[in-house]
Amino acid sequence: MKLDVKTLDGGTAGSVDLPETIFGLAPRPDLVQRMVLWQLAKRQAGTHKTKGRAEIWRTGKKLYKQKGSGNARHGSARVAQFRGGGRAFGPVVRSHAHDLTKKVRSLALRHALSAKLQSGSVIILDEAKLEAARTKVLIENFGKLGLTSALFIDGATVEANFALAARNIPNIDVLPVQGINVYDILRRDTLVLTKAAVEALEARFK
Repeated sequence: MKLDVKTLDGGTAGSVDLPETIFGLAPRPDLVQRMVLWQLAKRQAGTHKTKGRAEIWRTGKKLYKQKGSGNARHGSARVAQFRGGGRAFGPVVRSHAHDLTKKVRSLALRHALSAKLQSGSVIILDEAKLEAARTKVLIENFGKLGLTSALFIDGATVEANFALAARNIPNIDVLPVQGINVYDILRRDTLVLTKAAVEALEARFK
């Protein structure tokens, strides 16, 4: 399928053929959801922690005699029933990551790209370059392209001036093609790919 190529100032620069195997799939929300859950679970810190009874510094001596006091039968001040005691079944430090096969991850990315294209939210850019790192100039260019929330995917490296100018603009993300991922594609309204990014994606999924 053909898509017009635009320049950063809103002009046109020909067209490009997008491969059907990457951008022409019927989107499967279940695959995309699995991928997003995998990404979010993998980056979750899992550093929540409470102290159990074995970690509380308190005497283990029996508090009072077993019988005759009328109180419950306690043998330690570290138990969860007492204020200052250990927490029963509290959270522990752990990893929330789970497995997802490489084949499913690759397929989910292609389905996310296809869904974005079918919704008309993909723009192909000739190149993402600026002569100077001027945020004001970049905001004006985004206005010409109608961009308020976008993910920019460039080639193997992101041009330094463009990255510097874009990093201070809210709802604008810039990544090299190696960093393209399903979650970032979905969280922005528009996906902007440079011609170098399209070529790299074709080579990656060949």
